[in-house]
Amino acid sequence: MGDRRVIRASGTFLDGAFQPAAVVVEDGVIVDVIGVGARVAGATAVVVPDDAVLLPGLVDSHVHVNEPGRTEWEGFRSATLAAAAGGVTTIVDMPLNSIPPTISPEALDVKKAAAAASAFIDIGFWGGAVPENLGRLAPLHDAGVFGFKCFLAPSGVEEFGHLDRAQLAAAMEEIAAIGSRLIVHAEDPDLLGRDGALGRGYDAFLASRPPASEASAIASVIAEARRTGAGAHILHLSDAGSLPAIRAAKADGVRLTVETCPHYLTIAAEEIPDGAAEFKCCPPIRESANRDLLWRGVLDGTIDAIVSDHSPSTVDLKRSGGGDFGLAWGGIAGLQVGLSAVWTEARARGIPLERVLPLYTTGPARVAGLDGLGVIEPGAPAHLTVFGTDDAFPIEARELLHKNPITAYDHRLLTGRVRRTWLHGRTIYDATEGAPGHSPRFRAAPAGRLLSARTGVTA
Repeated sequence: MGDRRVIRASGTFLDGAFQPAAVVVEDGVIVDVIGVGARVAGATAVVVPDDAVLLPGLVDSHVHVNEPGRTEWEGFRSATLAAAAGGVTTIVDMPLNSIPPTISPEALDVKKAAAAASAFIDIGFWGGAVPENLGRLAPLHDAGVFGFKCFLAPSGVEEFGHLDRAQLAAAMEEIAAIGSRLIVHAEDPDLLGRDGALGRGYDAFLASRPPASEASAIASVIAEARRTGAGAHILHLSDAGSLPAIRAAKADGVRLTVETCPHYLTIAAEEIPDGAAEFKCCPPIRESANRDLLWRGVLDGTIDAIVSDHSPSTVDLKRSGGGDFGLAWGGIAGLQVGLSAVWTEARARGIPLERVLPLYTTGPARVAGLDGLGVIEPGAPAHLTVFGTDDAFPIEARELLHKNPITAYDHRLLTGRVRRTWLHGRTIYDATEGAPGHSPRFRAAPAGRLLSARTGVTA
């Protein structure tokens, strides 16, 4: 018998509901789920306090780690520490903002080498579909990426070009042929405003990226997915007006999934102060009425996943242009606080935690094709987190574990805090409750594994 322990909780998230249970873990794998009071011979016992619940480790399928090449923006060490502190045990890294971008097997090898040395949690990788590698996606697919990301509008970095409509059609055909999925930043460049200075007021930036741009691009993705039979995924949906078209496509059997992000569900355009470029992202945070409709999409099952789209940069880049929304880098840093932010909003709306949890666990796992993650059941890896549902805590950007101390969540009071996270049965994060002055602790060395869509876990 190897390392064996039993984790007992009066509220364990099983099959979509909270119930008393004991989770038996051996050698990093869940081997049994039994009655909370059952005896387990030879096991070390851990008892979750009654004011907290036991969750599966969260999955975040949309994270920009940026290493190598722009590691001053973020890196595998800082990103995965922040993830663990947010209850996230698996991320899928985006193919851009790192240099080189992940658009070839050779570039993937560079990314894997960086991650292997520094990751505290498990990591998979998206590949990129850009104009110069169309027709040659199969080798990257064979190397183990979980799918291919493309932009339909300029990405913001020169080394990752966007696809026009003809190239989108070609990419979908290639994706269908190799049996992968295309994940799409869906904005129509013909309906976007001009680049350059827009001023410190948020309204001008919001008007420069109208809902019609998202709707047009999403319609194109749906049409190509319908035509080719390829699997497609809409990234970071901010336009709730596109939900009816997405619902209809799904009802017609189009292989389509969609995600949204915590910032779209918890922040409204009306709240964003002049010059507060930490709130800039593309597509943009929209008005409160739009936010309410996004929540309907969460509750009726149209939206499949809630993911961070953690897209950080240096403070200087976010503040460039003196707070001009047209000149600042676009991206929200929020990997560490996503569940807490959404639970705070859900709670205020009278929505129970069990309604949103699947969008943080099995939802993003399905989007990426990460079978067997986001669940507490025998045979699953022992990725677990303890969540204090009533724990209130203020967000201070300088105290978060992201590399750069700037975030749209700064100074917000959130409810719901991750107290402990296990990866493969080992504690990787511990913020012991009720200990004055206690500092969160991490394992001394990174122990994350690299994941491959083709072979599972790699060495």
